[in-house]
Amino acid sequence: MMDIHEILKLLPHRYPILLVDRVLAIEKGKSIKALKNVTINEPFFVGHFPRRPVMPGVMMLEAMAQTAALLSFASMGVSPDSNAVYYFAGIDNARFKRPVEPGDQLVMDVELIRSKAGIFKFKGTAHVGDELACEAELMCTMRSFS
Repeated sequence: MMDIHEILKLLPHRYPILLVDRVLAIEKGKSIKALKNVTINEPFFVGHFPRRPVMPGVMMLEAMAQTAALLSFASMGVSPDSNAVYYFAGIDNARFKRPVEPGDQLVMDVELIRSKAGIFKFKGTAHVGDELACEAELMCTMRSFS
């Protein structure tokens, strides 16, 4: 498990783009399960959509990518520094199955498929209760800059 204080040490994201509240389980080099509490206070709900707020699909993908980053850091035994950023390298087979609304708990399950030459490939799903909300294959990489 990992609480918000540990997450903040690893991810550079801050409000309003930090989309992981807690890590529920992690198996280094294999998989991670994390939680995002979705509240009406999310800034994207103001415009998406005013009469029927729905979490944008790209935000669900970003939540899965942040979860994947936490798995990568734990698996490699490293913490990112101010000279490195963890980027999306690709998204494949993204599917959105259920709207995510205020009050939902979005649970992300991310599995490491492979890691080669600094590029990580993951299979991610996001559920609300027993219902699949989103799934995708994600590719991410860490890049240093100066």
